[in-house]
Amino acid sequence: MSLDTDVKALVDRSDMEAAATLAIRSLGPEILGYLTALLHEASEASDVFSQFAEDLWRGLPGFRWESSLRTWSYRLARHAALRHKRDPFRRRGERFETTQASIVAGSVVASTVIRHEWRAQQLQRLRAKLEEDEQTLLILRVDRALSWGEVAEVLAGEEGERTDEAALRKRFERLKDKLARAAKEEGLID
Repeated sequence: MSLDTDVKALVDRSDMEAAATLAIRSLGPEILGYLTALLHEASEASDVFSQFAEDLWRGLPGFRWESSLRTWSYRLARHAALRHKRDPFRRRGERFETTQASIVAGSVVASTVIRHEWRAQQLQRLRAKLEEDEQTLLILRVDRALSWGEVAEVLAGEEGERTDEAALRKRFERLKDKLARAAKEEGLID
């Protein structure tokens, strides 16, 4: 059975606690990842995730199933983030007190953070195994979001000759493939 079917069955039986808990535990890690990427701050993402969990808990009885539970959850998370960005103090003042929602949200945050930290450590270990110029290319393009022209300029040789941007793109593709293979070997990705 799908998550939607399972949660809807619990809602139909008026077991809102079990329905909300299942939804938050199942979709929570990806929603928290979305919020972390959106807000760029783990503590803010955690706060907004708690608000999302409360919104889901409160709104589930009225959810009309016109979209998937996953889509609706992303909508709730986005709206919680927008409210947070507009007025974080007002948002805290209107907080819905639900012990169960807070407990479930807290456990999802904790387990997701631990998994993300472990994965980040493993990826950092893989990056450390790369050659220096490969690490530089990865840092400049991914971490610092430099354009290909800027990367080519940074990687220019001692005499100032710029690396061809097309060649850099090709090197980058090979580097991504190399990292993907290493991550698969380490069991980090399927």
